[in-house]
Amino acid sequence: MAWTPVVKRSVSGDVFEQVAEQVLGGELAAGSALPSERQLAEALSVSRPAVREALQRLAAAGLVSVRQGEATTVLDYRRSSGLEVLPRLLLRGDSIDPAVARSILEARLHNGPKIAELAARRVRRDAGRGGRALPVADGLTLLHKSVEGLVAESDPLAQQRIALEFWDHVLDLADSIAFRLMYSMLRAAYEPALAALAPIMSAEVGNGGAYRDLAAAIDAGESEEAADRARALLEPATIALIHALDGA
Repeated sequence: MAWTPVVKRSVSGDVFEQVAEQVLGGELAAGSALPSERQLAEALSVSRPAVREALQRLAAAGLVSVRQGEATTVLDYRRSSGLEVLPRLLLRGDSIDPAVARSILEARLHNGPKIAELAARRVRRDAGRGGRALPVADGLTLLHKSVEGLVAESDPLAQQRIALEFWDHVLDLADSIAFRLMYSMLRAAYEPALAALAPIMSAEVGNGGAYRDLAAAIDAGESEEAADRARALLEPATIALIHALDGA
């Protein structure tokens, strides 16, 4: 007999998801007022504490403004939210929003070379102090290991995942919390579309030589070279994907 795992659902989570979907989808316009807690509880057939908890989460996400004794107001998420809403914006049901996808690709092309440059600078600074600190040495080892894994792999989907690990190691070497947080959100938005992107990304993630050259530039502490090699690696697939989105 086959068993199906029981999924434990959160009532407040369901309320959050429903309201967030309407805010991000534009059904609830910025500046409009939500129904009262009582009205929402009645409309959704849930308790008022569940509605209150959901509203607190929505406020923390920058989607609504909750003020004691006043109506809860929908905010303009473009100005009040953070990168954590990107995955929700990218996938609308089963389809990808082309404008959001384009912005993610543009950010990827802009940030990648800079992150590679910062990683190489840190490696160079470390070498200038008379040796490599353990975190840098370990980071470089993992970086080269991911390149070898990428070269040995032939499946485009698996190659994409290894490429993401490669950039994880570059970020560790760059040691930038701002870029790390941005990358985490961009990756969360990107990963659900890996299978759909595999045909276009195969040329990039299958180019093991380009990844090896980039890793070598970082290892040598050549910041400008690292930035140039990162750009050369990322640009072709980015342009191809943007063209595909424009033609969709």
